[in-house]
Amino acid sequence: MRWSLLLSLAALGALPATLTAQSGSPATPPATRSDNGPVYKLRPHALGFGFVATLGAHWQMEGAEFAYVRRMQRGLAALSVSARVGTFINESTMLGGTQGIAFGGTIAARTRMRSFAQFGEEEHGTSIGADLTLEVTGYTTAQSPLSRTQWVGISLLPALSLGSGDSPHFGIVIGPTLFLGDGKPAVRGLLAFRGEAPLARRERVP
Repeated sequence: MRWSLLLSLAALGALPATLTAQSGSPATPPATRSDNGPVYKLRPHALGFGFVATLGAHWQMEGAEFAYVRRMQRGLAALSVSARVGTFINESTMLGGTQGIAFGGTIAARTRMRSFAQFGEEEHGTSIGADLTLEVTGYTTAQSPLSRTQWVGISLLPALSLGSGDSPHFGIVIGPTLFLGDGKPAVRGLLAFRGEAPLARRERVP
């Protein structure tokens, strides 16, 4: 996946500090108690960003995605809508092999993380665990090297995730994707490196 993978990993590390510094007020913020006692408003709105690629030989899609994430108080951890833009890369060649452009729109639902380890102190540490994302993406392309130009992808993506509660969230997801469209259905692997940061600061409830 070449240099696009390295650039995406750098972006995942650099963007959260910028995003969490933004100010704003959540639309319908429920209240929660911090570890030290004061009651704060949760931050239900977040921005997501990442790198996404299909896996395999020959022509594969690689690109960036940007999402709006709605963090849920109960049930699922989050719902999101996102846009993707990328290109096709021939993984069988060492140099060159880039052609066309692909656009995608995604709706996704993520389960709550099941934590199995923690960094830092018990009350203030950051959890590491696993969650599961189900997503549906519609694609359209221009100058595609593939025979199909429009299709729908349905993905079930287990993830190794980092983040606790209201903090920024990071994940490495990998899993199967079923592509449906003109021609025979196809199953490919999908790999994504994703980050998610809240849009607003915590505000203390009077």
